[in-house]
Amino acid sequence: MKLERLVAALDPVDVKGNAAVEIADLAYDARAATPGSLFFAVRGMRADGHDFTLQAAGNGAAALVVERALDLDVPQVVVRDSRTAMAVAADEFFEHPTQELEVVGVTGTSGKTTTSFLLFAILAAAGRRPGLIGTVEARIGGERRGVTRTTPEAIDLQRLFREMLDVGDRSCAMEASSHASALHRLDHTRFRTLVFTNLSQDHLDLHGDMESYFQAKRRLFHAEPRPVAVVNVGDEYGRRLADELPDAITFSYERDAGLLDGIDLKLRGRFNVENALGALLSARALGIDDDAIKRGIENVRGVPGRFEAVDEGQPFHVIVDYAHKPGALENVLRAARELASGNRVICVLGAGGDRDRGKRPVMGRIATELADVTIVTSDNPRSEDPEQIITEIVVGTVGHVEVETDRAAAIARAIALAHDGDVVLIAGKGAEQGQEYADRVIPFDDRQAARDVLVAK
Repeated sequence: MKLERLVAALDPVDVKGNAAVEIADLAYDARAATPGSLFFAVRGMRADGHDFTLQAAGNGAAALVVERALDLDVPQVVVRDSRTAMAVAADEFFEHPTQELEVVGVTGTSGKTTTSFLLFAILAAAGRRPGLIGTVEARIGGERRGVTRTTPEAIDLQRLFREMLDVGDRSCAMEASSHASALHRLDHTRFRTLVFTNLSQDHLDLHGDMESYFQAKRRLFHAEPRPVAVVNVGDEYGRRLADELPDAITFSYERDAGLLDGIDLKLRGRFNVENALGALLSARALGIDDDAIKRGIENVRGVPGRFEAVDEGQPFHVIVDYAHKPGALENVLRAARELASGNRVICVLGAGGDRDRGKRPVMGRIATELADVTIVTSDNPRSEDPEQIITEIVVGTVGHVEVETDRAAAIARAIALAHDGDVVLIAGKGAEQGQEYADRVIPFDDRQAARDVLVAK
């Protein structure tokens, strides 16, 4: 594709050099720039892509998209915002894939992964040959792939959409994160339907406050063409969103749980009833018949790391869940309480480093209010001191807590405390395969750590 075609789509401030050069690929990481690629110099929170343009050119980049002209003998397209331009160019370069691919999205603080899995299963049952993009994995043409972020960067995302079409996928269920909205990764992704699950405190390290967080979600529903909005009005932010979307399809647990009568929902908890309702109503909006919806929902026996049971024949329950934010932790603890049926709930939790610090004491309070025993441990400390993170969690706790910095030891302690009928809830990491430190990632899986203890018990 000629650079001049992309220039026409970008509406740049200035173009320096030969706009007739051939562009073979797009890149935003200088290390990934290849001969003939167009490199986007994007300013991030920790680095500025403009500082890596020489490296990109050295790797063969044929042209640069920049926010200021640079002293380099390479064609340059000067734009107001490189990140916004990246989404425009990706859609153009990959031939507008979501004009053809039926994309159904899910956004909200909690429930995105489960609702996306349910939608994927429904689309498959309806014969719509779906792909999947989300926190746990991507699926393209039936092939499972690992992921690094919930919603990929715009170039990676549009490339995935094009790959899906090329291998025969005709629809895609995907998670739409607030980061992706705020950072323009989802610009020019055309959603047929978009489910809003809920909103509670999270990601304030990026958004700053809850209003900005809500606005990042809200803007997805006002994209053109407008998606069919499916909104949980059992959530206060959902009610606010629905009020401004007169054509929204709304649902709530109290009003609509009966829609699932006759469907064998294998996922536990009120929050999963809400997830299933969002998937059901989204599917109906796509014209999928109720028989396919029923078969799809019933085919989902569990979602990796989402209220996932670890069963080695022990006389108590061990549940692993990704809950790493206040609202999600409250939901899974209430579901654990129902499962315990009068027995104790033992909760293991931590909090990720380099993320929203304000939620740490809130999660400590929720855990100690809703669990009988709380063990505070390390999560993914990243560049922070694990003990400092634990201290910030403990500040919010009510009553006695145990502290065990070593996560494997904390899981072992929780299991050692469990009696017949109790529920051990291990919260925060779900299906993650590693524990992140400043300079390394060590292999770690909550499910395997629990399984190892149970087998040896």
